[in-house]
Parts: sequence; C-alpha cells; structure tokens
Amino acid sequence: MFDLNEIRKNIDATDKEIIKLLEKRIGFSKEVAAHKKDVGKKVYDGDREKQKLEALANDIENPENLPDIRKIFEQIMLDSRKIQYRELEKNGMSMLDPYETFDKVPTKGVNVVYQGVPGAYAYIAMKRFFGSDANEISAPTWSEALTMVVEGKADFAVLPLENSTAGSVTEVYDLLNEFPVYIVAEEFVEIDHNLLGLPGTKLCDIKKVYSHAQALYQCAEFLDEHPDWEKISMPNTAASAKKVSEDNDRTCAAVASVEAGELYGLEVLKEKINDLKGNTTRFIIVSKERKFLKDAKKVSVIFETPNETGTLYNLLSPIVYNDLNMMKIESRPLRSKKWDSRFFVEFEGNLADPGVKYALRGIYEEAKSMRLLGNY
Repeated sequence: MFDLNEIRKNIDATDKEIIKLLEKRIGFSKEVAAHKKDVGKKVYDGDREKQKLEALANDIENPENLPDIRKIFEQIMLDSRKIQYRELEKNGMSMLDPYETFDKVPTKGVNVVYQGVPGAYAYIAMKRFFGSDANEISAPTWSEALTMVVEGKADFAVLPLENSTAGSVTEVYDLLNEFPVYIVAEEFVEIDHNLLGLPGTKLCDIKKVYSHAQALYQCAEFLDEHPDWEKISMPNTAASAKKVSEDNDRTCAAVASVEAGELYGLEVLKEKINDLKGNTTRFIIVSKERKFLKDAKKVSVIFETPNETGTLYNLLSPIVYNDLNMMKIESRPLRSKKWDSRFFVEFEGNLADPGVKYALRGIYEEAKSMRLLGNY
C-alpha cells in the first residue's frame, strides 16, 4: 500500500528544491537579458532552444518521461523569454513607437466621416459620440471613409466592428490592417429595427419591404407573418427609408431606425420588429493620429503568425503571463500565404502600464509582424 501522506511529503520536499533551482535559473535569465541588451541580440533563439530540447534525452534516466519533461522545459524556456522581455523594457529598451495622449477625444469642429446616408446606424453612432458640433461627411464605402482619414480630409471615421448577433464585420478588420489608422474610442448602438412607411400607411397597403439584407434577416419572424410582402435588399437601412420617402408609394415600407424615419418623414408602422432584443453593434472611432486617451482601458493589436504548432499559444501567453484579461480574438486568413493567419487581439490595459509594455514586447519579438491598433 502507498502512503499518500508520505508521497505528499516527498513532493513538497522536491518542490522546495525545484523552487531554489528556478530562482537560480531566473537570475541567469536576467543576466542573459543584460548581455543581449549590450550586444543587441534578439531574445528568441530558436536554434538554441531546439538544441536544448534535443539534448534532454541524454540526461533522462527513464525514456518514458521524455515527452512530459520536454513539455515542462518548453514552458520554462517560454517563461525565460518573457523574463528577458520584461528586463529589456524595464531598462529602457522599449519597442513602442512614440505616441501622444489626450484627456478627451475632440468633438467640436472636427470632420467626421461615416459610411452610408443620414439615418444609418453608423450615422447614429457618430451623432451620439460627437454630438451636433462636428462636421458630418458621408462616404459610400468603408474603404473610402478610411481613405479620407488618411488623406486628411476627415479627422475621424466611424466604422462598425461587430454585432452581438451577426458577429464580426470581417471586411472592416481587413481594412484596419490595410490603412495606417488607430482606434481612439468606441460607441455601442442598440439596434432596434422598425417598420416605416409614409404617413397614413396601413399594414394591409404594403406590398414591398426594403432594407439591408442583414436587417431583413434579423426581422424574419415578423416578416414571415406577411408572406405576400416582397423583401428587397438595399445597401443599408437608412437608404431604404430614403427610397420609400422619395418614391412616395404607400405600398412600400422600410425596415430602419426611428431616427431614419424622422429624417425622411416616415411614420413608425410597427416598432421594434427585430427577433432578438438587445441586439447591439459596436462602432469604433479611428484617426490617423497616434494619440490615445490617458485613461484608456483597452489595447488592440494585429499580428501575423505562421501555421506552426504552438505559435499562437506562444504569442498569446505574454498576455496571460502579465495578468492581462484578453477580451477578444479574431482571425483572418493571409492572402499572401496559404494557411497563415492574421490575428486581431484585444485585452484590458493602458499603454502606460508596465504589464502592457511587457506583453506587447513579447508579442512583437515573436510574431512575424505586429502593429499596435489602438488604446481606448
């Protein structure tokens, strides 16, 4: 019979020896960081780590233990790199490019571009964030909105990033990588779809319903109650309200916001017809200026990684290692190389926080490429 208490005593005694050795190894890791700082050598040395892992077999008495010990040593070396990244940052070897801070995103007299027409949900997000003192600019596409920001024709752009029911707006994620812009704030808009028509219109008059395809889908339960209505897709919900107003035809209705109805003189025939209540879209405010809020609480980065075992784990581990809470991860395929991926990651923190600096250093050093996307 095994004596469990005796076994646990042996484990505790062994752990104490391991702790002493780990402390000794941490000291050596710091010395390595100091040396690499002096000579300008990169922290990650893949060939050295591979040689060490291959040499483990020579020092193990029981070959059956090799897979487990190999995993432990992989983690030890991974943590050793994080210690070295931390030491480099602490000693003034920052990888962060300079940036400015402000107390509040300016809203008066700035030029703000959004995609769509007045009354669109992006328009509503813009009005809620910037108020009535900003100069409003409409763009036909997200790409053209970002082009205006980069060219200095607009100070900020308002873009949808994700919806609580429909998911991420993948095209916007791709554009954020393509254009040199930064996220400086975000705005959440609850999406309430309403059936809009000309004043005096009755449900029995309607033959056609216009809206964005996603809005029609999100109102399927209500629309299915009227199978005789023809459903016609439009570029966005506000454009559908505008069309119904301009056509001046009581047989036509639109699915859009109350604000769009007010702008185009339409009447709410049936309010809140979306299937799921609480449907919310997150919009981001982007600028070409590398300026972030002093009290920002969320960091967003883009990085690329090859399709190799353990690479994503290694790149995310600095976030966990520095006690940061990861809030979102989104992957997008790379067109340039099959099966390689680009990742968008958000985690809690401020660029002035030491833990954030250490985490960003770890990702930057080991990713194929990394770009800070925002702090907001």
